Amino acid sequence: MSEENEMLMLLKELVDKVKALESAVYDKDNMLMKSGLVVVNSPTPSMSNNATPTADTIKNMDWKDINNLVSKIEGKI
Repeated sequence: MSEENEMLMLLKELVDKVKALESAVYDKDNMLMKSGLVVVNSPTPSMSNNATPTADTIKNMDWKDINNLVSKIEGKI
């Protein structure tokens, strides 16, 4: 029972800290929000895997094509 109480107290403390951080970030007088370093809406990363070909496709590629593929996956192209 003591472990449950400790876990409950720990969770309460963490929730309180998160709420305090949220209020600090979203406060109208916060310099981070005014400066634009903290944004409310950020872009969502894409999880598509269209750039990666199959092994059969890769084995028939030239080295130049493989280098272009790697550059495309790294986002350089």
